[in-house]
Amino acid sequence: MTDLSAAKPSRLTILANPTRFLALSGKIQPWLYALALLALAVGLFLGFTAPPDYQQGATVQIMFIHVPFAWIAMMAWTVMSVSALGTLVWRHPLADVAVKAAAPIGAVFTALSLITGSIWGRPMWGTWWVWDARLTSVFILFLMYLGLIALTRALDDPGKSAKAAAILVLVGFVNIPIIKFSVDWWNTLHQPASVLRPDGPAMPAVFLTPLLISAIGFTLLFFALHLTAMRTEVLRRRVAALSRLAARNAEA
Repeated sequence: MTDLSAAKPSRLTILANPTRFLALSGKIQPWLYALALLALAVGLFLGFTAPPDYQQGATVQIMFIHVPFAWIAMMAWTVMSVSALGTLVWRHPLADVAVKAAAPIGAVFTALSLITGSIWGRPMWGTWWVWDARLTSVFILFLMYLGLIALTRALDDPGKSAKAAAILVLVGFVNIPIIKFSVDWWNTLHQPASVLRPDGPAMPAVFLTPLLISAIGFTLLFFALHLTAMRTEVLRRRVAALSRLAARNAEA
C-alpha cells in the first residue's frame, strides 16, 4: 500500500502556507517587475514610433495603452473569479487574499481604460462619452470593483467578508462576456474586435506587434503588483493576529 503520509505535498498545498508563499513570491516578484518594464519599454517605443494610421492618424497611438488597460480590467476580474472558486470550493487560505489584493489594481486599470477610451473617442466619435453597450458594460465593471472594495472593508469578520466577496465576484463575472461580445451583439460606436478574431487579427504587423508586446508588459506588471499586494495583505493579517494575541495576553 502507498504511504499517503509520506507523499510529497502538491504545489497548491505548498502555496497554501503563507510563510512559503512569502518566500517564493519574494523571489519571483523582482523578475516580474524587470520583465514587465523591459516589455513595456520595447512595446511602447515601437508603438509610439509607429507611422500614423491612414484613418486615425497619430491618435492610433492611444491604442497601445488603452487596449491593454481594457484587457487587464477584464483579466483581473477573471483572476478574482478563479480565486473566488478557491474560497468557496477548495477553501484555499490564500484565495481570499488574492481577491482582496486584485480588486484595487483591477479598479485602477478599469478607470484608466475608461479615461484613455474617452480621450481616444473624442477625435474619433466627436464626443467624450456615449452610453453604448461596450462603454456602459465597462463602466458597470468599474462600479463592481468599487463595490467589492467597499464590501471587503465593511465586514470585520474575515470569514464572512471572504464568502460575501467570493459570491459577488462570481455573480459579477457574467459581465465579462458581455463586455467582450458587446460589439458583436449590439450596434455600438466602439469598433469590433481587431486582434482576437476567428479569421485572425485585422491590423497590420506594424501596429499588432507593439500592441501585443505592450499587452504582455502590462500583464506582467499586473501580476507583479498583485503579488506585492498579496504579500502586503498576508503581512497585514499577521500583524493584526499578533496584535489580537497581545491584547488577549494583556487582559489575562
